[in-house]
Amino acid sequence: MRYFLELSYKGTAYNGWQRQNNAPSLQETIELSLSKLLRQEISIIGAGRTDSGVHASFYVAHFDAEKVISDNVAFVYHLNAILPHDIAISEIYCVSDEAHARFDALSREYKYYILPHKDPFTRDLIWQYYRDLDVDEMNIAAQSLLKHIDFTTFSKLHSNNKTNICHVTHAEWVVDSSNKLTFTIRSDRFLRNMIRAIVGTMVDVGRGKISAMKFEEILIAKDLSKASGSAPAKGLYLSNITYPKTIKL
Repeated sequence: MRYFLELSYKGTAYNGWQRQNNAPSLQETIELSLSKLLRQEISIIGAGRTDSGVHASFYVAHFDAEKVISDNVAFVYHLNAILPHDIAISEIYCVSDEAHARFDALSREYKYYILPHKDPFTRDLIWQYYRDLDVDEMNIAAQSLLKHIDFTTFSKLHSNNKTNICHVTHAEWVVDSSNKLTFTIRSDRFLRNMIRAIVGTMVDVGRGKISAMKFEEILIAKDLSKASGSAPAKGLYLSNITYPKTIKL
């Protein structure tokens, strides 16, 4: 039987999602707990590879099990009991044998958080950047992401991408009552380090170092050397993944 897991995690202690030979990963940690609970060796496939230090408020993975899980609520309870505190399972459900957490995803959404003042309680969870930023100008720059589909400029070198084409459908900065900035971006797919490179370059727009028009020129150039430095991983969260409504059995 194939199952989808819905979960969230704090990525600070892990070297990204993907299993590593000599570093802790989220994939391996969850696999070990599933294998212990189900008493068989379990391999899981995630919806995507988040980098070291990146978090997820919503993530999906699938795995195959020999036995039928008859009580989903109890299974989630027991799995959470043996997982470390920084990984939380919210739901498990049965899907068809062909369902795939990565390839069946229709869209993905990420959020990036910036706080313009010091806060000891969110040091590992948000980019604390102590400068005023022009959010209106940053939003003008964000709209150019919807006009173009080649994101070579914001793709990490030597990532072995088959294509750098992404279809961004939403990109917007908002500021809440505590002055926290939230950048939300949705696309059918994302390239490695793409969002952090975009955010780092947009921050240069917000501080007046480059204009929104220059940002679009950088995007069109298809040249990573023209992008600014990447924003820190700790401010980035995978926040949503959508699937066809028929994915659940």
